[in-house]
Amino acid sequence: MGTDDTPAVAGSEITSDPDASNPESDPETIPGSIRESIAESVASRRAGYGAVGLAAFVAIWHLVSLTQPSYVLPTPAAVGATFIEEAASGGLTVAIGQSVLHWIPGTIAGTTLGVAAGVIAGWSRTADDLTSPVVRLLRPVPPLALIGFAIAWFGINHAGAAFIIAIGAFWINFYAAYGGVEGVSEDLLDVGRSLGISGDRELLRHIVIPAASPEILTGIRTGIGRCWMLVVAAEIFGVPGIGRRILRASNNLQVDVVIAYILVLSLLFLLVDATFRAVQRRLLVWRGEAR
Repeated sequence: MGTDDTPAVAGSEITSDPDASNPESDPETIPGSIRESIAESVASRRAGYGAVGLAAFVAIWHLVSLTQPSYVLPTPAAVGATFIEEAASGGLTVAIGQSVLHWIPGTIAGTTLGVAAGVIAGWSRTADDLTSPVVRLLRPVPPLALIGFAIAWFGINHAGAAFIIAIGAFWINFYAAYGGVEGVSEDLLDVGRSLGISGDRELLRHIVIPAASPEILTGIRTGIGRCWMLVVAAEIFGVPGIGRRILRASNNLQVDVVIAYILVLSLLFLLVDATFRAVQRRLLVWRGEAR
């Protein structure tokens, strides 16, 4: 009897675990179609909440604008009419094109240099020691403080505005890449070496940069948004574009125009950010972290 009771107890213990008896409780065993359905449901719910929040924001804006003069806070309808008017006149397209002429080169230059410098400083202790004092000296300097240098070195043109934008992008990407590379596990490097990957170049290419890619890509995405913010600052000294249009409208108390062009900046950022998020998800799909 004693020998017969033992298997029965063991069997009851094994089957008492709900996860063990129900393979569907393990996310890895859920069919792909069901996972996609769940993801679509979550995305739909989030989109619905976002639409409700946006509608509430516009409603509050409308109610508050009714208590204020139009030169203080115009109604959403007035801003929409101004937006359509600017678009129809061609002024909106011209302003966007002018800003893009320095946003693109500034963002690319700042991002490229920032990532490269961050990877080098994060990987090489010698490079980190050499550059650390300079980094600590220059990092607190805001891009706006360099407007004088931009004018002296490049003039009042797109190159000067691109310089200001590049400075802002550089530091974000530098620290993101630096932190990502510095945080790569030594155990991961040992595994790479044991598999025959040797030399700084090979380790960086096959181990370090892929492991640090989430932080690097997050820095790039953050820098892209920061660069759109810097467009306004970069155009303070007279370079034409969206920011210059906002400043001129502010001086003339054309608040509807100011808000319309602020919305343009927001829409441009959302478009670029959505595009980059799609690229980021594709690049990080191998890690299972893309969201």
